[in-house]
Amino acid sequence: MKIKPFLYRVLPFVGLIFVVLVSLLAIQINDPSGQDVANFVSLDNIRTVLIQTVVVGLAALGMTLVIISAGIDLSVGSQIALATVVFAVVVNGGSVTAPDVDRASWLMVGLAVAAAVGVCALCGFFNGYISSKFRIVPFIVTLGTMLIFRGVAKWIAGGEAVRTPPNAAQGFMDYDVPVLGIGVGFYLLIAAIVVTAVLLRRTVLGRYIYAIGSSENTARLCGIAVENQKVLIYVLCGVFTGLAGVMQYAFLSSGNPTIAVGLELNIIAAVVIGGGSLSGGSGSAMGTFIGALIMSILGSTCTMLGAETYVQEITIGTIVIVAVGIDRLKHLERFKA
Repeated sequence: MKIKPFLYRVLPFVGLIFVVLVSLLAIQINDPSGQDVANFVSLDNIRTVLIQTVVVGLAALGMTLVIISAGIDLSVGSQIALATVVFAVVVNGGSVTAPDVDRASWLMVGLAVAAAVGVCALCGFFNGYISSKFRIVPFIVTLGTMLIFRGVAKWIAGGEAVRTPPNAAQGFMDYDVPVLGIGVGFYLLIAAIVVTAVLLRRTVLGRYIYAIGSSENTARLCGIAVENQKVLIYVLCGVFTGLAGVMQYAFLSSGNPTIAVGLELNIIAAVVIGGGSLSGGSGSAMGTFIGALIMSILGSTCTMLGAETYVQEITIGTIVIVAVGIDRLKHLERFKA
C-alpha cells in the first residue's frame, strides 16, 4: 500500500504532537505530583521554548533553501559566531574594546546589524561561488569554510569575547509584544517563515530551487542558469544566518568567536526533521519551523527531567535517522509509482 503524498506533508506536525505527548508522559512519570507537568505547559515555559527556537529556526530557514537545492552548508555555525563578533566590533566603533559610553546609539546598532548580515551574505556568496563555479561538492567546500570563518572570527576578536556598551540589541529578545508577551525575536522568526514560504511557493526563484534539487541536469536543459542560482541560494542562506547571528548576540550581549560549535548539525537536523530531503527537491518553511520547535521542546523536556545533555543528543540523532528513513521510503514510493 502506497503512502499518500499528503501524509508526508503532515508528518512533521504528527511528530510534533508525538514529541509533546511523550514529553508530558515522561515528565508525569518523573514527577507524579503533576507540578512539573504544570510548569511544562505554563505560558512562561511556552514563551521560553519559542524564544529558544529563534536562532536555530532563522538559520534553518536559510539552510532549507540550500537543502532543497540538493546542497549543504556546514559553515553556518561558524558564520553565526563571526556575525556576533562583527556586530560587537561595529557597535564598538571598530574596536574589540568597549568604548566608555553609557549607551551605544541606534545608528551604531543599525550599522552593526547591516554589517553582521552583510558579512554572512558574503560568506554565502563565497560558498556558492566556489562550489558551483569550480564544481566542488558543497560538503567539502563548506567543511573548509567552516574552519576558515571560525578562524576569521577568532582573529578579529583576538580569541576572546568582545564586550560592548549597553545597546538596544541586547534586549531585543526580551522586548515584549502585547500578543502572548513573547519577545520581538520570535516575531522576526514568524516574518522570516512567511517570507521563505512565499519565496518557495510563489516566486520564480522558488520554482528554480525545487527544480535544481529535483534534477540539476534537467533544470539546466530547461534553461535555468544553475550556477548563478546556486550562488544566490547560498547568499540568501547567509542572510538568514546573519539574522540568526544578530539574535545570538542579543542572547549573549557580546561577540564570541567560540560559540555555536556544532550548531550547524542542529540546524540541518531541523530541516530534515521538518521534512526536508538531503537528496534535494523537497522541504518547506513551516516544516523547518516545526523541526526547530521539536528540538526546543526536547531540550525543555530534558531540563525538566534533569537529564544530561547526551540524552538530548541521542534523542535528536535518533529522530534524524528516522526522518531520513521516512524520506528514503518516500522516494522509493515515488520510484515504484
